[in-house]
This record gives sequence, C-alpha cells and structure tokens, in this order.
Amino acid sequence: MNTPLDSFTLSRRDLLFASLAGATIFPWISRAQPKPAAKPGRTEPGLRVKNIIRTAVKVPYRTVPARNMARELPHWKYIEVFEVELASGHVGFGETLLHYTFRSTQDENVAFAKGKNAASIMWDDELGAGLQMALFDAVARAMDVPVHALLGKQVHKDTPVGWWDIDLPPEDVAAEARTAADNGYLAFKTKGRPWFDIWEQAKKGDAVAPEGFSIAFDYNNTLLDAKRGIPILKDVEKYAITKIVETPIAQDNVPDGVEIKKHTRAKVAHHYGWPQALIALRNPICDGFVIGGGASRVMRQGTVAAMADMPFWLQIVGSSITAAWSLHFGAVHSHATWPAVNCHQLYTHTLLNRPIVVKQGRTPIPDGPGLGFELDHKQLKELAIPKPPTRPNPPRLLETRWPDGKKMYVANGGVNFMLKLFMKDNGYPYFEPGVTTALLYDDGSKDWKDLYARAKQKPVFSKA
Repeated sequence: MNTPLDSFTLSRRDLLFASLAGATIFPWISRAQPKPAAKPGRTEPGLRVKNIIRTAVKVPYRTVPARNMARELPHWKYIEVFEVELASGHVGFGETLLHYTFRSTQDENVAFAKGKNAASIMWDDELGAGLQMALFDAVARAMDVPVHALLGKQVHKDTPVGWWDIDLPPEDVAAEARTAADNGYLAFKTKGRPWFDIWEQAKKGDAVAPEGFSIAFDYNNTLLDAKRGIPILKDVEKYAITKIVETPIAQDNVPDGVEIKKHTRAKVAHHYGWPQALIALRNPICDGFVIGGGASRVMRQGTVAAMADMPFWLQIVGSSITAAWSLHFGAVHSHATWPAVNCHQLYTHTLLNRPIVVKQGRTPIPDGPGLGFELDHKQLKELAIPKPPTRPNPPRLLETRWPDGKKMYVANGGVNFMLKLFMKDNGYPYFEPGVTTALLYDDGSKDWKDLYARAKQKPVFSKA
C-alpha cells in the first residue's frame, strides 16, 4: 500500500543530513546520477567562443604587503588575464592567480573551449578560474544581464567585504588596520603565527581600530590543540577587535574543536569540507564556513550552508577582477554574511576601469551587464610580461628571533614552506611573547650562502 506523502514529517535539517549522508528518503531524491560527460553544446553563432586572448601580468604589491609577502608568497604577483570573444562580438574577461587558485586554466582547457557554446560549458569548474570567469562575463554581456542573474535570484543589494594580509609583525598589523579603516572597511583578516607575537599583534591592532572594526586571525592549525590553544584564544578575544577566528587547530580534530567552541567567545570559521560537512554540522566545532572555488562548487556549498543556517564568507582570491566576480556570488547567497576575503587590497593596480568602493564595510552589487566593470587595457599593457614557465621561487632566508637571544633560520622550498613546519606538533617552538621574524636579504657573502644552504635542508637554530 502506498504511504501518503503528507504523512512524512521531516525537518529541513533532517533532509540536509540525509542528503549529505546519501540516505534513501525518497528514491527520486537519493538516486545517484552519473556525471554526464562534457558535451560541445549547441552551436548558435551568438554564444560560440570565437577567440580567447591570454595576457600574463606582474602586478606589484603595496608597500606593507610587499615586505611581508616577500617571505613566502612572492609568486602571488603573477596573474593571467583571459578575454573571451563570442561570435556575437561580446567580450568577457577573467583572471587566474597563476600559483594560487582552485585550478589554473591550462592550454587544453582553452583548446576545448574554442568553438563551443559558452553557456554550455561555463559551469565546468575544471576549465579553471580565469577561463570560467571570462565565459560567465561574456555570456552575461550577450544576455544584457549582470553575472549574478546567471547564478540565481538576487537576495542582497550589497555585500560585506574584508581586507586581507599575510602574517605581519605587530606594527604592520596596526598599519594595515588603519589603512583598511581609512578605505571604508570594517573587517581585516590576517594570520596568527608562532613566529610573531600574537599578543602584541592583537594589542596594537586594537589600539588603532575604530569602533565596530574587527581583526580575524587565521591560525592555519598552528595552535595545534585545545589545551595550548584555548589560553591564547582567550587572551586575544579580550580585545574588542576579536569577533571571528579561523582554523585554530586541525579542523578534523573534532574533540578539541568542540572544546575550543565551548571555552571561547569568538565565532570559529572553518573551511567547508574539512571534515565533511555532515560532521561539521552534527558537531559543535564551528560557527560558520569559508567557501571558495569554482562557480559550481561555490553555489553547491553555499546552498548547503544556507540549508543549515550557517553563515560564511566567500574566499575567492585574486586581484580586483576576482573581487568583482565574488560580488555576484554575494548577491545570490543568503548566508554570505561574513566579510568576503578576496585579497585584492594587496596590489597597487586594480586592472579594472574603476576601483571597488567599500563604505561601512560593504560594497554595492554591480547591476550592469557581465561583471559590471571593464578591463583596463592600459594597465594590462603596462604590466604585461612573458608568462613564467614555472612558479617563481627566488632564494629566501628567514630569521626568527626570541627575546632570550635564540634564533632560527629557515630557507625556502615549496609554497608556505615556513607554515608547513608549524602546522603539526613537530617539536618546533610554540607561540611566545616577543618573537619576531624577518627576511634576511642576500648580501652576497659566503656566510649567507652557507647558512641558506643549511637552512634549506632543515631549520638551523643558534643560541645567543
């Protein structure tokens, strides 16, 4: 006998958990469908991809980011801009931050896209950041609508946007907080690291912050565990700037994550998907998410967060081109209520015809066709370079000093080479007051070269 549909009393959260777990509630809900193979799509001439232009640029950092990004992330200056021309004559643009993105666009992606109907392939995240962005922009322009109209129903007229910097010494935390506030921002995200004095960072940042301003420290696992991390978190949250912290410990350490949530006041943000969303929602380990990636992934993850009534910030990283793209996701996601992190404030150039203006921590959603901005071809020409064949990796030697005179030297290897040493409990020094770190510039001496060679193999420690 068939059971009437209205006899079921499933809550929204029940449905969410069941769908995330793959449980069979109704056959037509849970039946897995194979992912269809990519198809060329229809061939109406208007939306056919006629041409794709790629331009590599090197965009300088502002002064404070420049001296700090130089330690571990000098390669973020390298960007590839994509211009997609449709048969209709409409041109869309996008960008790939070459060595930091969910996926960079490859030659084979460009070859695949040429001649295809742009609307039929633009949702494919595998095409990479720059090409996908440019396809959406081109299609939206051809349809005479903003990009967000292709993503879903607009629910916000403006969206919160935050300032960003890599790990900074306390004086630079204060300098960037002032600059952010002067530019209309109310939120600033930076890094908490064992090689800088987190207590002094919070103190100096709070001292210059206007009322209502927040500074979120992202620890990237480096607090290691609840026992050691909770006292530091509680010290930092004594300051009014502390409203959110990100990834204090490894996110899949559920027991310690529960303890941190229980004993701290600040909201805890976790990157969506680590651990699986189902685990994060069933256990009190975070208050909201960090969501980024390609268009399909952002829409999928943002929908789950909304179903679970969990706020999040959009973390889609690049220059102002990417920031403009991110605004359209902020337009359609009801729970994108934490300030977005796009990192475009690092750069001296916007690559756009006008800057993204922030007032009282928010910026209006563009309502013109496509991204709502135009590419600044003058800047593009000025900054153009041959595309680097590999990630630029200049020699770098970092010196960390403690008040007792102890020093540590670490030399560059892979991306985030310093951070990776401290993300696990490997016996390296933990957070201490008074510690600081700086780039030790190559003076051409034999001593520098010898120390660099040793520190590249493993950290070198010396006493006073």
